[in-house]
Amino acid sequence: MNKVSIVIPAYNEEQHIASTLAAIRTWAYDVECIVVDDGSRDKTAMLAALHADRVISLPDNRGKGFALQTGWEQAKGDVVLLLDADLEESAIQAGQLLAPVMGGECDMAIAVLPVPSQKIGLGLAKGLARYGIRTLTGFVPQAPLSGQRAVRKEVLQAMRRLDDGFGIEVGLTIDALRAGFRVQEVPIPFTHRQTGNDWHGYWHRGREFLAVGRALGRKWQETKVVSTWLR
Repeated sequence: MNKVSIVIPAYNEEQHIASTLAAIRTWAYDVECIVVDDGSRDKTAMLAALHADRVISLPDNRGKGFALQTGWEQAKGDVVLLLDADLEESAIQAGQLLAPVMGGECDMAIAVLPVPSQKIGLGLAKGLARYGIRTLTGFVPQAPLSGQRAVRKEVLQAMRRLDDGFGIEVGLTIDALRAGFRVQEVPIPFTHRQTGNDWHGYWHRGREFLAVGRALGRKWQETKVVSTWLR
């Protein structure tokens, strides 16, 4: 069986990280678990160290994308599982995400989470991400912003430097498809913290929208450069 590395970016996740890692440790898989503490100001790193094989502590908050790339660059596994820190007990479901990759069905599996019972936000970032991925690759994703992914290490090694923030998933999907890798979406009943309809929720979603726009702009520029070079 291929070695699996798990990379979890975490920023101020002391309320969730321990239960997420404890759920992962119940698996039968032989896994390497790496937590990248992205400049947290709480006890995230200390709690992660109780369960993770390795905790990489960044001195400053560099963004989700930077933390993920820092982690997967040091991962030793043939398959890398990218998970959010706030999945808690539902992280035990992640084995379902590994199955299609380890079974040779695809090179990157993306989790599609259940639809929330309550509508949160306007869906602008998700809509922009879906439109951009479809326009640049022809692939129409159900979950363009999903951070729960199982990816062959060779896919990650083929990536250019991606967005350091919340636009990383969009860039990863686009680059993988452009490189000819097989991408598949998998419905999995993960649960995680939802941002609310308050000022903090709108602030978070606003940052996410800007990050997605920045990532798509970069990929569009890369397309123009390649097109010009081929003329």
